[in-house]
Amino acid sequence: MKKSSPAPGALKLNYKRTFLIGFAFFGILLLWQVYDSWCPTFLTDIFARRMYGMSSAELKAGDPGKILNVQWIVGIIMACDNLAALILLPIFGNLSDKTKTPIGKRMPYILVGTFVSAVAFPFIPLFFHYNNIVGMVIMMAIVLIFMMMYRNPAVALMPDITPKPLRAKANGIINIMGYLGGAFATVLGIFLVLSSYINAPDAARNVWTIELPFIIASVLMVISALVLFFTVRENDIAEEIKDDMALGEAMAAVETPIDDDKPMSKANRNMLLAILGAEFLWFMSDNALGTYIGNYVIYYLNSVSSATMILTILGGLASVVGFATAGSIADRIGRKWTISCGLGLTFVGLVIMCFASPTGVITGTRGEFAFPKLLFVVWVIKGFGMALVHNCSFPMVVELCSSKKIGRFTGFYYTASMSAQTITPVLLGLVLNATMAWKTLPVYACILTALSFAVFTSLVKNIKAKKVENVKGLEALGED
Repeated sequence: MKKSSPAPGALKLNYKRTFLIGFAFFGILLLWQVYDSWCPTFLTDIFARRMYGMSSAELKAGDPGKILNVQWIVGIIMACDNLAALILLPIFGNLSDKTKTPIGKRMPYILVGTFVSAVAFPFIPLFFHYNNIVGMVIMMAIVLIFMMMYRNPAVALMPDITPKPLRAKANGIINIMGYLGGAFATVLGIFLVLSSYINAPDAARNVWTIELPFIIASVLMVISALVLFFTVRENDIAEEIKDDMALGEAMAAVETPIDDDKPMSKANRNMLLAILGAEFLWFMSDNALGTYIGNYVIYYLNSVSSATMILTILGGLASVVGFATAGSIADRIGRKWTISCGLGLTFVGLVIMCFASPTGVITGTRGEFAFPKLLFVVWVIKGFGMALVHNCSFPMVVELCSSKKIGRFTGFYYTASMSAQTITPVLLGLVLNATMAWKTLPVYACILTALSFAVFTSLVKNIKAKKVENVKGLEALGED
């Protein structure tokens, strides 16, 4: 029996299709979670050997200040990766906008990027294990370059086939899928404890402790890309929903209508610049924590690295709640105030983090300290708050362009985030080297979050989309 068509003026979010698109984000966050959790510590250990002839564990026991001395080099390496992303993401966004193939304009980049990254990724810990810094850094660069080929087109795929008023809710779904990927990587980190490898004598280091997370991440990335390829037919979907996309364009939350034949209006350009400026600042804060939290836990709190993984799980669960509710909150108060609330909550969490410090030694351990429970509260607050921010910020950026330029505007979004992630590891590494105090980390993040809140709330207007009647019930699941 043929289903009835939705009423005129109604738009429906196809939850099944949005969930399938989320497999692209599943692969992205799975890889980044493994990369960000393990690579900074790999770099710390290998540079400690180069500079002082000792492992990072030996330095921590004898002269922990020298661990801080190498963080600026760690920051530079991590920043070089992000610098490449800053250049490549807009390039691949523009290229995919102009690409036409039988399998779509985004899918070729997604497939090639995934498979090359998946092959190179397990070689990072292998080269580290054999103390080959050149090989490790080259593999990190290859992974990053081809993930940039994958990332922009994969993220642009959602707004390609989702009408503008529905993108905040759709973004929540694909972010939840992404966080499931991140959570899976985090669980691996609990069972394959990095600190047990780092603290072990060289002869007792088991390569599989660090190799397995990278191999599993590569396999799951390939599977997620294949699921996306076989279930999401870009060209067919674009033709099927072109009327809905036109209707969504008419309902967009913009101050002046979008017209590809005319220059971007001053009001829309100012809105775009304000969003990107605030985004730059909150990514400066968030990436500082993401880059250095593993070292903060191992070298400052003297706790096991699995505690970092528990932090990530708690933050991820809170983020899932945030992503699930952000679209509905934005429908009520607008995307601006949803993001502002998220930044405010994050700031409160980071203020609490400033009071965290090493606790007592755990009985029966080799000098390992109990993990401060205060940080669990911080990560729950921060996870929920930043989910509100990330869920609504990307739709606000692509709201300001037509469907012909989604890849380009996705590139703008990532230019702001990646430039922040290029600068912040180096800047914070220098700050840590100058202050010789790990407690600088939350203070640094607090200041940047407060600045992003000030920029966003003062310069970005709260423009709501025109009222949209959403299809409900079984019909919202779509016809495919």
